[in-house]
Amino acid sequence: MSAAEKLDPSEDENAEKAKQLPEPKGYKILIAMPGAEEMTEGGIIKAAVTRQLEEVGAMYGMVLKLGPDAYADKKRFPNGPYCKEGELILMRSYSGTRFKIHGKEFRLINDDSVEAVIDDPRGLEKI
Repeated sequence: MSAAEKLDPSEDENAEKAKQLPEPKGYKILIAMPGAEEMTEGGIIKAAVTRQLEEVGAMYGMVLKLGPDAYADKKRFPNGPYCKEGELILMRSYSGTRFKIHGKEFRLINDDSVEAVIDDPRGLEKI
C-alpha cells in the first residue's frame, strides 16, 4: 500500500467519521497524517513506541481543508497559495496542533508551515 493510499480514506468506511473532522478557521490548514509502517523493510516488527515517535515526527501529510483566511494575505503570499486541497505537502516536523479521531492522526497547521508540495513521499527520510 502506498503512502498516498494510507492517507486517502475509504468512502464507505469513513464517510460518517469524516463528518467529525474539524473545520479549520482563519489561516489554519487541516492535514491528514500518514500511519507509521508496522515493519521495517527487512521484516522486523517495530515497537509501538517507535511507530508513535514516527507518527509524531512525521514531516508530510495530505491537505484536507484550507481555512477561509489561508493564503488570503497578498503581502505575505504575493505568488498565491503554497498548496491546495488533496496535495501532499512537506512541513516542519512536530508542527501544528496534533489530534486523533478514531485512531487516525490529524494536524491543524499554519498556512506558512507548508515547505513544499511533493508528488511521492516514498524514500523521504528526516535527517
